[in-house]
Formats: sequence, structure tokens, C-alpha cells
Amino acid sequence: MTLQLVVHGGAGLMATRNHEAVMARCREAVAAGLARLREGDSALNAVELATRVLEDDPLFNAGYGSTLNRDGQVQMDALIMDGNFRIGAVAAVSRVKNPISLARRVMEATPHHLLVAEGAERFAAEQGIPLVPPETLIAPPGAESADGDTVGAVALDALGNVAVAVSTGGVRGKLAGRVGDSPLPGAGGWADNALGAACATGLGEGIIRALLTFRAVTLLEERAPQAAAQAALAILEQKFKGEGGLILLDRRGAVGVAHNTPFMPVAWLQGDQIVAQVRQS
Repeated sequence: MTLQLVVHGGAGLMATRNHEAVMARCREAVAAGLARLREGDSALNAVELATRVLEDDPLFNAGYGSTLNRDGQVQMDALIMDGNFRIGAVAAVSRVKNPISLARRVMEATPHHLLVAEGAERFAAEQGIPLVPPETLIAPPGAESADGDTVGAVALDALGNVAVAVSTGGVRGKLAGRVGDSPLPGAGGWADNALGAACATGLGEGIIRALLTFRAVTLLEERAPQAAAQAALAILEQKFKGEGGLILLDRRGAVGVAHNTPFMPVAWLQGDQIVAQVRQS
């Protein structure tokens, strides 16, 4: 079975001075998750670990360094899903350093799919996940992401299982309580062991209307990943007037990448090498 892990660092403008740094960190995220896959670990563990690497870097709009809402607060969303349709997600959380790991606990320790705001943070404390002062998630001026939107990963493991993870600080200056596509299955992420997995990034309102990742994975029934990604993105753009991008992985490990924004940093395994790009050539 081919192993594969793909990560993205968010669709947007992205200052040229940050390109090398974001590509390097995306490669690091792939390397971290891939090491687990090569040890026989699950796609689910690999995407969680890769996403945590990006959440911990203020260059990306997720976890530490998330953008601020209109009230000057961090409010983060995240989702994790495996190819057997197990789902965990959180939204509008402000006191958890790695929202993707809290989403994993929702998946594994509750009968629910999505917890939000204070209730999600109370659950985190019950699960032994430390709550941090919200201000500690705000990066110093100049260190935080100015352009990116959302991070995420898709993976295929040695047993043929796929998984997706998504994490974001959301739209800069959003209304307090606004939730985008990232924690919504079928919008921010979707995984199906029979077909593959997809992860989206961009302006969430359009992605929600398009059900972008469910649409892209379903298109794998008849198209290769690159063609499926491009077709799904075309529908997002033409029918729903949306901006963003997605990464897509089929059950054989083939990769698709598409975006209609100037830049979207992506890294994945190609042969024996981890490759990265900030825009499609």
C-alpha cells in the first residue's frame, strides 16, 4: 500500500518574504506525519500530528497566531475525520492551544460530532486538555499570519485508511461567534475509505454552500484526483462565487491540488522526496 500525506497552509495572498518559511514548515509537517505512517501508525494520528505542527507556528492562521475577530479575540475551529465516517469537531474555542486534538477527543470520547465555545472548553478541561489564557494564543505583531486561511492535512496509511484534519482561526475581523466551513463535515473536510479524503481552505461561506470536500471526494468515483479537485473548484467559483482551494487524495495515494487564490502552500510525498509549492506552476 502506498503511503501518502498532504498538507496545506491556507489559500490567500501570502507575502513573498514568507514563502520559503511556510514551505519549510509544510515540509516539516509532512515529515512528522510520514514518520508515523512509516512506523505503521494510522492516517488519523498522522493528520493530527501534521496539523499540530502548523497550529504551533504563528505563520499560519490556526492555533497560536490565529487571526483576531472584530472584538480582538481568537476564536478557532477544527475538524478531524477518518474514512469510516467518525467525526469530531470544535468551533469558536479561545482557550485551547491545539484545537485539532480537542476535536479528536470529541470524536473518541463523546457521542457527538461538534462542540462549540464554552461547552467545548469545559469538555477540554474534563479530558485533561489544558486551558490557556486567550491572550497567549495571540502572536506578537509581525509574527502572525497576515494572509493565510486554515491549515489541514489528508493521509493514507498502510491499511488503506484515509483521514483528514482541518484547523483555522477563521476570517480576520469576523463577527464574534462566526463559524466557517472548517469544522463542518463535507465542507471543510471529508474522508471516505472507499474513495479518498479532501481538505478545503478559503472563504468559508462559499465552501459551505458548495459542500466542496464532499463534492470533490464524490468526484473520485469517475475522475483522477487532479481532475476531481479542479472540477470541484470550478463549481465553487462559477456557481457559488467562492474563493479558496483544496487538497485531495484518493485511496491509491494519488494527489490533487487546486486553488483560485494567488497562493496556497502545499507539501506532499512525491517518490522518495517531500516536495512543496506555494502556487501551481
